[in-house]
Amino acid sequence: MIRGFLALPRRMKQLISVAVDLALLALAFWSAIALRFETFTPEITPYKWQMIAAPLLAIPIFIRLGLYRAVIRFMEDRVVFVVAGGVTLSVVLLAAGLALTHAANVSRGLLAIYWLLAILYVGATRFLARSYFLRAERGQDSRIRIAIYGAGRAGTQLAYALRAGREYQPVAFFDDNPALQKSELAGLRVYSPDQLASVLAAKEIDELLLAIPSANRARRAEIIDRLEGLHCRVKLVPGMADVVSGNVTVDAIREVEIEDLLGREPVAPDGALLERCITGKVVLVSGAGGSIGSELCRQIVRLQPSRLVLMELSEFALYSIEQELAGLCAHGNLGVELVPVLGSVIHQHRNEMVMKSFGVQTVYHAAAYKHVPLVEHNPIEGIRNNALGTRRMAEAALAAGVKTFVLISTDKAVRPTNVMGASKRLSELILQALARKGGATRFCMVRFGNVLGSSGSVVPLFRRQIAAGGPITLTHADITRYFMTIPEAAQLVIQAGSMGQGGEVYVLDMGKPVKIIDLARRMVHLSGLELRDEEHPDGDIAIEVVGLRPGEKLYEELLIGENVEGTSHPLIMRAYEHEVLWAVLTERLTSLDDACQAFDYEGVLCLLGVLVQEYAPARHGDGELLWRTMATSAKGDVLPH
Repeated sequence: MIRGFLALPRRMKQLISVAVDLALLALAFWSAIALRFETFTPEITPYKWQMIAAPLLAIPIFIRLGLYRAVIRFMEDRVVFVVAGGVTLSVVLLAAGLALTHAANVSRGLLAIYWLLAILYVGATRFLARSYFLRAERGQDSRIRIAIYGAGRAGTQLAYALRAGREYQPVAFFDDNPALQKSELAGLRVYSPDQLASVLAAKEIDELLLAIPSANRARRAEIIDRLEGLHCRVKLVPGMADVVSGNVTVDAIREVEIEDLLGREPVAPDGALLERCITGKVVLVSGAGGSIGSELCRQIVRLQPSRLVLMELSEFALYSIEQELAGLCAHGNLGVELVPVLGSVIHQHRNEMVMKSFGVQTVYHAAAYKHVPLVEHNPIEGIRNNALGTRRMAEAALAAGVKTFVLISTDKAVRPTNVMGASKRLSELILQALARKGGATRFCMVRFGNVLGSSGSVVPLFRRQIAAGGPITLTHADITRYFMTIPEAAQLVIQAGSMGQGGEVYVLDMGKPVKIIDLARRMVHLSGLELRDEEHPDGDIAIEVVGLRPGEKLYEELLIGENVEGTSHPLIMRAYEHEVLWAVLTERLTSLDDACQAFDYEGVLCLLGVLVQEYAPARHGDGELLWRTMATSAKGDVLPH
């Protein structure tokens, strides 16, 4: 029966609502007469026309106020004000009509009682109907039982929004405010956070939603720390603006991300530094489809360069970022010309022609092979792309008269144990030497650690492994890493690139290093699962230590020495490290290029060690065997540039 009613056309359900209200308003008038004369059998004949007029006056007012446009199942509490306003206006009109017709038999007391009962009957029946329809439409046991941490405006809005859906059943609030504890909001009891464990168990709560959008990141991290050991899935709700505007939906609730665990507050950017090398200028981003390159492009278009040249080796990545940026430009009415260029950084002459033809003034060189084990197994191609490609891009920029050239470097360039890190350190040395040589182009480098959500990040890998039931694979129990969000890293890169006179190595403050095994444990706990170990053999997810990958370090560093100073930005430092003169460097780079073309694996590593004095390779036989085999097959053939 209920399903049949809910399946009726919208117009038919509105007509039924009107008919019910007509009957309720007439009943309210009859009840007012009965109460006024204190009898269950009142004489209604003297009031029959007033009893008919009262609902006929109220219904058009209800229609005008939009009462029948509201869907009863999703109706909000403010409908009470609509009902009260409509009844009040209808009573005023009825009283005026009675005064004009000199109907003395209807007293003000009778109208006052009718006014109160009409609001009660029409309003209460709607809330009863809403509750009944919601209970009949879905079984209570089929929904996910959730508690909401935060009983403020965001939390109560969220409770109402979730009640109207089919997926979640709110059952309790938790809040730090003692004034709210032990009270009821939106029909839910508010508990103290000290009662978390007992209430979650007693009420069989499946998930805990954090409705604290106004809290800063440090406060969120503190609360998440408290929730970690509860073995209950924890999720976050969107920002206060979305909640207040009524845009809270089930889809807007998200998993706890690693940035929520870091507890680091972003620093307001320096607008002058952001705009100096971008606004109104022609900008080129190499590796535009990568993790850092694509975020640089997003932030650059918002700073409104006159033209943005997107250079990318991957056709699909270039297509994807161009389409995304075109949508951003259209949505924000940004007059930025987008130029997609498909190609490799090692093609110096072509890149020089691109820079000259489009009048490039600023280059952000983000193109690089960054996956440590892959570059370790493909060292020659990694060196050609990362180091020699940087040289060719830099020399192309010099020849094209580019004003600023910014290299995206990595913490793996500090005392590198792998080819990827050594190739990036060599890239830094190349730009420093070119800067000291002099020219129209200002070269600088920005060095930072891991970014969250990048193609090689452990976070999405761990999340996939947890979803698959484990195990989580960890290379070493003591491994630590620095982490920064991609938007923050890109923003700091842009600001650092606007500083200095040329040849500077800028290092970003990455905050505190994170122990990866602790990160894995927290991700398991916040997914509502239990870690399987010696103490909990029946747990859900195990962590397996599989050994360090080729070239991987236990600890990453950001500085080679201690010679570092601050800058005008609190999160950007300048490092002073040893350099190599261009006259010395260029001869060895030519030898390195020749060795790469000849597939001389041993010669390449030897030259890399000479060029990068700090390089201490962790040798792995797979890469050596691969490249010796290829060198034998090549028989001395030379690859083209």
